[in-house]
Amino acid sequence: MVDLRTILDNHRSRLSDKSEVVIEAETSATPTVSEIPDIFFDQVLIDFKLTRVEVMVLMYLYRRVWCRPNLYKVYGISQLLSHTEMAKNLSLPMENIYQALRKVEDYGFISTIRSGQYFVRKYFTKEADESYAQTYDDFEV
Repeated sequence: MVDLRTILDNHRSRLSDKSEVVIEAETSATPTVSEIPDIFFDQVLIDFKLTRVEVMVLMYLYRRVWCRPNLYKVYGISQLLSHTEMAKNLSLPMENIYQALRKVEDYGFISTIRSGQYFVRKYFTKEADESYAQTYDDFEV
């Protein structure tokens, strides 16, 4: 007759196997990194007193233009994007997205090309772009 203790010692729970796999997958994943110019932290955040939502929207657009593969990077233009998708990705109501877009455009950080497509300055302000000799291949806003 088989000893019950031997059976229990050799038995492995299905739940513990799954949790081990998940833990291994999480620890082996490499985080992504986006390069943001220091002028954003040293000057823009101090001088412009952006709200949390404005920072989120600006960084969302900045990453789409300057930190991810983008055919229009030399012009500083984002691909056409859905405002609904942006609101979903940022977990914000559409009205907050529209208000933040208007505000960061008023500051001159972005310009609307057409609905869902934006020109985004590499160094956030026209003066900083000129200071760092940033050109946009003859794209004028």
